[in-house]
Amino acid sequence: MKRSYSKYSSKDDFVWLILRPWIFIPRVLYILLTFIFLFLRILFQGNSKNKNVQKNLSKYLFDVITDLGPCFIKLGQALSTRPDLVRQDWLTELTNLQDNLPAFDHKIALKIIEEEFGVPTNELFDEFPDSPIASASLGQVYKAKINNSYLAVKVQRPNLYFLIRRDIVILRFLGTFISPFLPLNIGVGIGEIIDEFGKALFNEIDYLKEAENALRFANLFKENPNIFIPKLEKQFSSKRVITTSWIDGVKLRDRSLLEENNLIPASFIKTCVISGLQQLFEFGYFHADPHPGNMFALKGGNADYGNLAYVDFGMMDTITNLDRITLIKAIVHIINEEYYLLAEDFQKLGFLTKEQDLQKLVEPLKEVLGGSFGAEVGNFNLKNVTDKFSKLMYSYPFRVPSRFALIIRAVVSQEGLALRLDPEFKILKIAYPYIAKKLLTDNSEEILDILLEVVFDKKGQIQINKVESLLNILFKDSENINSDLIPVANAGLKLFVGKKGYEVRKNLLLSLIKDEKLEFTDAKKLLALIRDTFSPMNIAKSALQNIFSAV
Repeated sequence: MKRSYSKYSSKDDFVWLILRPWIFIPRVLYILLTFIFLFLRILFQGNSKNKNVQKNLSKYLFDVITDLGPCFIKLGQALSTRPDLVRQDWLTELTNLQDNLPAFDHKIALKIIEEEFGVPTNELFDEFPDSPIASASLGQVYKAKINNSYLAVKVQRPNLYFLIRRDIVILRFLGTFISPFLPLNIGVGIGEIIDEFGKALFNEIDYLKEAENALRFANLFKENPNIFIPKLEKQFSSKRVITTSWIDGVKLRDRSLLEENNLIPASFIKTCVISGLQQLFEFGYFHADPHPGNMFALKGGNADYGNLAYVDFGMMDTITNLDRITLIKAIVHIINEEYYLLAEDFQKLGFLTKEQDLQKLVEPLKEVLGGSFGAEVGNFNLKNVTDKFSKLMYSYPFRVPSRFALIIRAVVSQEGLALRLDPEFKILKIAYPYIAKKLLTDNSEEILDILLEVVFDKKGQIQINKVESLLNILFKDSENINSDLIPVANAGLKLFVGKKGYEVRKNLLLSLIKDEKLEFTDAKKLLALIRDTFSPMNIAKSALQNIFSAV
């Protein structure tokens, strides 16, 4: 029985390749020698001040990655989104990995289309070009025309299943072999992370699966006027060809390109980051490959939120509800500097074993996260924390659960994209207010439980300082504070008087009782805080801002 085209099995695929030593051995040797030569060239030329040397080196790096094939191109694409990790002259060349790769033979593309639909392209479309408009790691895109409408027709590269199957096995083999010698402790094993990458790639080469992903993703954002998903054309889509409506937009490659088109970079950063947070913390379903080649800035929108189009839904993933809620708790615990509870969150997520003594991690976590969070939210970026965390993971028994491989890739790629548009961008200036607003406006049971943890301590007493911190993050640290006042005030009032507010009302009443006496000090402080935050003047400003934003 023939194996499914798009299924990945590390064991079966390894057996398949090891039984073909004439394929396995030459390919392993070629990859090793290629990286040895690359390493030596970077070692001797990487620090050169000569611009021509660096230009030639960046071109050599691009050629090496391109020559090694789709698996390595995917890894190179992740690097191409990180201006904080890769020098600028190399980054410019690596950006071409996103959608400017050498195209495969046009005649082969036409043949694939005919094989998939049983008729030649001139019978399917009114117009079909003689060359692709873009060429990426797994396929190339043509701008076709039918019934006066333009379509994006993506045709898969030939022999892709074999190439990915072969190289994923070899990547896993080499990664598992060399991981003990790397100065990195990821506990779970690099092989399992490569397995996640392999599963995602095998799903990505099934364009019918991508079509399902596109429909699901579009449904999630159907009420969001700033997110646009191209329409799937089912009659022109198959396992190796996928067709959607054409997107007229500007790729999120650099700030100057957006400004040349009279678009505001900051507005697209905000839409991009907020939509990414929604995917992780609300939908539990996310785009795992958000590089600039897969995202377009569109006309319209406003100075706060730009109109953004997502394309290419091959690499998608889900996050469980338990992980989603635990991550929200972890962010709240970081905000409140509760490092023991944060260690518990890491344990629940699988970054720490159940046997780990969490008390020993309180000070190290405080050292790593304490200086980057809290009062210094504006100075935070993932690179700072990642550098410190790599040392922490080496010294303590942290591990990276394989299911988080694509989540980390998506978050890191998204921050890298934002940094390309704004080198001063700080992700928590958007993420913190988002989480704070979610806690204050989302009345679901699980979010309500987290809110109660913030407002009341284990003895049921009001934690004024934490409530004040939450409100400050939303209304003082964010840039457009007034627009959130009315939604938060409405949600808070509905919660307090509604059925779900029973626990809040009960805890508030119990907090008034101390040593069998009524004590109103904390309640007065809470009322004063609410009065100052939601004053009539602030509410009026919020109403005006919302009116002007809608115009």
